[in-house]
Amino acid sequence: MIARIRKAQETEGFTLIELLVVMIIIGILAAVAIPIFLSQREKAEDSAAKADVSTIGKEIATYFVDGTGVPVIAGGSGAPYTLDGATIGNSSNNVVLSGQSITDSTDWCVYVTNPKGDKAVTGFSYSAAGGLEEGTC
Repeated sequence: MIARIRKAQETEGFTLIELLVVMIIIGILAAVAIPIFLSQREKAEDSAAKADVSTIGKEIATYFVDGTGVPVIAGGSGAPYTLDGATIGNSSNNVVLSGQSITDSTDWCVYVTNPKGDKAVTGFSYSAAGGLEEGTC
């Protein structure tokens, strides 16, 4: 019995089979994990578009509480968003102010797109009637 234990202790390193099994396991884990991490970038681009359109929509709603008339929105794709010339926030990279329809305090909608996103390619809108939604006005 003691001879077997001593012989097992004398063996140094790993066998070829053990190394191959470890390499296969690492390969399987990488094959599963890499696609998951790649989709996270698109989800981040979608979140940026949602955040931008929410900021614009809330500023328009605030404008109608305090002001009168129809506001003019500009900016996007790296340039700051402006409402009647006043800066209301910075835009995220790749997020484009794609359209707006503003008539009065109960009938307005603004939407943005992000070509590098997953769902943001079609756009996200923010309106007086529905708030934040996927799609255009």
